[in-house]
Amino acid sequence: MMQMNRQRLRITFARGETIKYISHLDLARAWERALRRAGMPLAYSQGFNPRPKMAFAAALPVGYIATAEIVDVLLEEPLAPLDMARRLAVTLPPGLRVVSIKKVDSRLPALQSQVRAAEYRVSVVWEGDRADLEARVAALLAAPTLPRERMHKGRRRSYDLRPLVEGLRLEDETAEGYCLWMRLRHGTGGTARPEDVLDALGLADVLFSVERIALRFPVKSNENVTEG
Repeated sequence: MMQMNRQRLRITFARGETIKYISHLDLARAWERALRRAGMPLAYSQGFNPRPKMAFAAALPVGYIATAEIVDVLLEEPLAPLDMARRLAVTLPPGLRVVSIKKVDSRLPALQSQVRAAEYRVSVVWEGDRADLEARVAALLAAPTLPRERMHKGRRRSYDLRPLVEGLRLEDETAEGYCLWMRLRHGTGGTARPEDVLDALGLADVLFSVERIALRFPVKSNENVTEG
């Protein structure tokens, strides 16, 4: 049973270039160490190996940077968000930065179950014509279906990428190519990754970098987080 004095704080944070190649497990460990060093009154799970009660909205793939990742932390005692931010500024490793912290209702559903979509900026190294790329984007958005295959548990499985792409546009030209904005579905109904979209655009072999800029929650939720 939830103790009345426990507090759930929602941390929005950025992950930079210096640690973009660490795994999600290592990221969770980095947060756990930083919270402990900061002296946070963490709530722990029961059992043989108690762990801090913290939950990430969505695992960030290795190699991505991000500006609006989210983790919920449960505390045994109330703490002012500003106080937590000040303490974490000292203990977080290089490459992790707090963007905001706010209180949320402890009775809300699990954070991970609420994510519906993610937004990305994808920079591609490509010397092709802008009009050609714009035509590819338009063709993808106009397609009724986009049959694709992916590996899942060692087996190839077929799926339709089109309903997983909620938004796609060419944003900017860069020194080495172009920048694409993508909004992709994320959750139990299916999840797409930027690599899937690049493949569908005929850009599977180009060099690219990915920044996740937002996680989107149901519009009706009063805890809709839209930083970024």
